[in-house]
This record gives sequence, C-alpha cells and structure tokens, in this order.
Amino acid sequence: MEILELEPHVSADGRSINFMLTIRGRELECVVTREALEQHFWLQRGASEARILRTFEDGRKRITAVAERKMLARQASKLLLGVADFEARR
Repeated sequence: MEILELEPHVSADGRSINFMLTIRGRELECVVTREALEQHFWLQRGASEARILRTFEDGRKRITAVAERKMLARQASKLLLGVADFEARR
C-alpha cells in the first residue's frame, strides 16, 4: 500500500500536530492531539515545538498505522487522533 506523508507541523495553538497522508490514492488531513502524544508517546508537558515534532517523528509509524485503520473504518476527509485512539484494544 502506498503511503505518502507530507510535512507535519504544530498547530497555531500548540495543542496538536497536523499532517497529511495519502493512502490508496486518497489524501487525508490528520490531527494528533498533544494530549495523545503526552499520554502515549512520552511527550513532556511544556515541551518546545521542536520536541513536539521530534516526539511525533519517533512515533510516526504507530501514528500513521492508527490513522490508516481509522480512515478505513470511517469515510472522512479529516481525522482527529486522540488519547482513546492509542489505547490498547481488548
């Protein structure tokens, strides 16, 4: 499956990372919350923008896998990935 990722960036309010994915020829705007990065990717509260982006990069494979699964389950042009999306499925 072809996945093209465009440059992630911190939102203007600093509460999320916005990034684009192209999955199966479909472009998708994705947002992962800072809270999710803090709870599931060890981002420290009050971290700098550079550290937020580094944490995103460190967790990129897992984040994009979750985004892909969520995209396949829902037909949307934009996905919000929050804390619950990264919790273990039982």
